[in-house]
Amino acid sequence: MAELRRTLDIVAPFFNEAPSASAFARLLGELEAAVAQRYGMTVHKILVDDGSHDDGAGRFSQALTGSWEIVRLSRNFGKEVAVLAGLDQSRADMVLIMDADLQHSLDISLKLIAELVDHPDIDVVYAQNDRREASWRRSQLARLFYSLINSSQRFDIPENAGDFRVMRGAVARALTSLRDKRRFNKGLFAWAGFRQKALPYSPEGRASGTSKWSRLNLIAFSLEGFTSFSVIPLRLISLSGLLAALAGAIYGAKVFFEVIFYGIAVPGYPSLLVAVVLLGGLNLTLLGLIGEYVWVTLSESKDRPVYLVRDVVRSDVSAERPDPGAPDR
Repeated sequence: MAELRRTLDIVAPFFNEAPSASAFARLLGELEAAVAQRYGMTVHKILVDDGSHDDGAGRFSQALTGSWEIVRLSRNFGKEVAVLAGLDQSRADMVLIMDADLQHSLDISLKLIAELVDHPDIDVVYAQNDRREASWRRSQLARLFYSLINSSQRFDIPENAGDFRVMRGAVARALTSLRDKRRFNKGLFAWAGFRQKALPYSPEGRASGTSKWSRLNLIAFSLEGFTSFSVIPLRLISLSGLLAALAGAIYGAKVFFEVIFYGIAVPGYPSLLVAVVLLGGLNLTLLGLIGEYVWVTLSESKDRPVYLVRDVVRSDVSAERPDPGAPDR
């Protein structure tokens, strides 16, 4: 009996990447040829248009070769959700997730695949950004973030590990069962477990445009991670409240002894104002943090679909592939 050829799906979400469509399509073509030559694997490309406002999907459909499909979402749901949409369409033996902005190179992609092929005991190989170009302040903030979010966990979220990774098909299908509405893929990948291995790399420069991640987006994304995978913020605020109560008790004891034993007059208005401002600020901070957790809980309880698909454009070759069905999006 002839040996069945292994298959590889490449999942690549994109948003307003029309200028780099031709270059990325060439990279995918080179990657497909290299994988076919080295490992005899058939490659299918799954691109997810995350509600782009340009003609990215049209340009990709003209530039792509071989077997491919472009899943166009009904609006911009965010990269985390777009990755899930791509995984939902996948049914290969291995799945490679990469970005369409050309920061994930051909060389590193092949190294990831080689690690997974050469080590049958490994389920996932992920690329770990070495942060060589990052400033000292940003590196320290990232280190603090991972230290806090990994506190009191049964699993660790690897530092500087993103979506750029290759995994076995069973892992990809297991990940599609995690239907969190407010997604934090770094945490979901780590929570899922499996045997994982890191591969350090330095991302390439963007071919065109600028990063879609502003500082505010990064802060919101970090908060998403905390509210989804950590109770540390609540414990820190609780500790702050306990310390404030302790400080108030000590100050009250000091005032009591000064009045009783020394007859010192207690300044009323300044002391009262400081106490009101301090405790009021702590209460507002705690309420805001609790509100974040409540909002996450409310979003999950509504049980809306994670995303909606506008349509799927396929090449003639990919039309021969069996339909993955219609999972609960």
